Amino acid sequence: MTYSTIAGLGFYVPENVVTNQDLTQYMETSDAWIRERTGIEQRRYFTYGKDTNASMATAASRMAIDRAGLQPSDIQLIVYATTTPDYYFPGSGFLMQRELGLEGVGVIDIRNQCSGFIYALSIADQFIKTGMYKTVLVVGSEIQSTWLNKSTEGRNVAVIFGDGAGAAVLQATDDPEHRLLSTHLHADGRYAEELYVREPGSSRPTRAATKEMVDEGGFDVSMNGSAVLKHALTRFPEVIQEALQANGYQPEDISLLIPHQANLRISENVRQQLNLPPERVFNNIQRYGNTTAASLPIALTEAWEQGRIRSGDLICLAAFGSGFTWASALIKY
Repeated sequence: MTYSTIAGLGFYVPENVVTNQDLTQYMETSDAWIRERTGIEQRRYFTYGKDTNASMATAASRMAIDRAGLQPSDIQLIVYATTTPDYYFPGSGFLMQRELGLEGVGVIDIRNQCSGFIYALSIADQFIKTGMYKTVLVVGSEIQSTWLNKSTEGRNVAVIFGDGAGAAVLQATDDPEHRLLSTHLHADGRYAEELYVREPGSSRPTRAATKEMVDEGGFDVSMNGSAVLKHALTRFPEVIQEALQANGYQPEDISLLIPHQANLRISENVRQQLNLPPERVFNNIQRYGNTTAASLPIALTEAWEQGRIRSGDLICLAAFGSGFTWASALIKY
């Protein structure tokens, strides 16, 4: 039987480090206020003229491809997750494909926000299992710093997000001991407006950004924080348990849990619900903030680089975000 395995990992974050103290020049806040609510100490913002969504993804992908011992020409399909593409259309996946010199290779662009990487991983896994492709590049990349409302009014959201990209190369394998065991995808559109950016939208009387749209905050992130928190604290452990039960495991079997880096308090709550020791949960939100679709591949890569992931380990990825959408993946590394 054909399975898929992670052959290489890579990530890229911009060189521009923005600390909590730096944000005080835009809004009424403090390092203590941000750390207490989110656990974040700093994040990265892209450099205009140097970084693009696609160029960051290209850098992460080149690293992953090289670590897999491959060449870009070995890639047969690209699955690219982002909420913040360089253009309204086409998606940034096409721009990255161009930078990698992969003309003719298929590109699938998906928008599943914070769960985007797991959705992309699941898509790639299915293509490999069916035998259609043997080597698939999975990417999550975001530039979020440009659409944040960096004022006191928007600080509850603005302090959370950062920019970056991560990538994984999936390859076909017949080894049942080192593979992606399963993925589990969920969504509930009833809560779409609890966390969303309304504009620009196609179902408007004009394509122009009117003063009314701007004044009403249509281009800002609208988030019902209490609703997001309530659902996240339920869905995270739920979808993790789903992955474990589907493969005959218990929480204590997890070698390392890598949750989407949304909020350190959420990660800690989930850890406690699963009764996992701190060393079995990986967090890097302190340094990068919430990088949405890039969050999981960045964290997965860093965990591997730090020796937190070894051959044979049981790795669980989990995410929750706008949509609402939530997902998990269980990996026997």
